[in-house]
Amino acid sequence: MQIFVDADACPVVAIVEKVAKVHAVPVTLLCDTNHVLSSGYSKVIVVGAGADAVDYKLISICRKGDIVVSQDYGVAAMALGKGAYAIHQSGKWYTDDNIDQMLMERHLNKKARRSTHKSHMKGPRKRTSEDDEKFAQSFEKMVLMAQERIKIV
Repeated sequence: MQIFVDADACPVVAIVEKVAKVHAVPVTLLCDTNHVLSSGYSKVIVVGAGADAVDYKLISICRKGDIVVSQDYGVAAMALGKGAYAIHQSGKWYTDDNIDQMLMERHLNKKARRSTHKSHMKGPRKRTSEDDEKFAQSFEKMVLMAQERIKIV
């Protein structure tokens, strides 16, 4: 089992590494050339800055039982399709039961923005320490669940 992080502008990298270190799980951070990272714990893969280059690389290397951290619903859907687990930086788990609805909502919101010719939306609210704690708890629960399932198989 490995953890893969879509790390371009990801606010939870330090939390992922901290939890992974406690549970001895290797982490790979993927970023494009516009967001070069370094880490004392994780392997870092830098890919070209093309549209979705990080997403395609992440999906090409993740496997069944791995954990993917991404805010991109499309990446999450592809990870689930490969039998990986996926979690949003908010701590929400992507599952086979909720991913279709999330993708449909994203599609409808994009369609609505296009019809009103609004190209700019208000960004997300400022991240709080409560957000970080919520993610840490949810992520650790996912790591423990994934490790337990490996033992069963």
